Amino acid sequence: MRVYITDLEAYNNGHLVGAWHTLPMSSDELAEAIENELYKGRQICGSDHHHEEYFITDYECDYMQIDEYADLEKLNIIAEDMDRLDEHERTAVKLMLENYVVSDIEEAIEHIDDMLCTGESKMEDVAYNYIEETGALRNMPENLQFYFDYEALGRDMEINGSFYTDENGIIWEYMR
Repeated sequence: MRVYITDLEAYNNGHLVGAWHTLPMSSDELAEAIENELYKGRQICGSDHHHEEYFITDYECDYMQIDEYADLEKLNIIAEDMDRLDEHERTAVKLMLENYVVSDIEEAIEHIDDMLCTGESKMEDVAYNYIEETGALRNMPENLQFYFDYEALGRDMEINGSFYTDENGIIWEYMR
């Protein structure tokens, strides 16, 4: 997560004063980064009074949208939490947020274990694996099992379930 922190008063006076900062960082580093941008704003504006407000004019983050007045301390905590996750877990969080499965990133992290990667790229394969795992066709004569329509079941599962495709085309299921 990267944010461009800007001095609000300098901006309102026609000066874009700010810099890119990568989160997470220590609390002291974050406070220093904010103070540096406000200090630069005072210098450019030639203002004697203390600039106190900042905002985020731009950001780079692939798992959530960031509001211009978002709380930087909260964003820093979120970035710390996301850094602790492995790639698989980050993908699960991203899918839950993109598909509105959860209301916010904290809830996504809390329910990370409810997102299952099927490892498949077609719902037909997801349906086949489901039938195999549950043994749903075991009571059917073997010669009739070959007529089972996995494609149709996969389509129905997709319509009635909570399946999402990641950027690599792999299907995930929200199990809650």
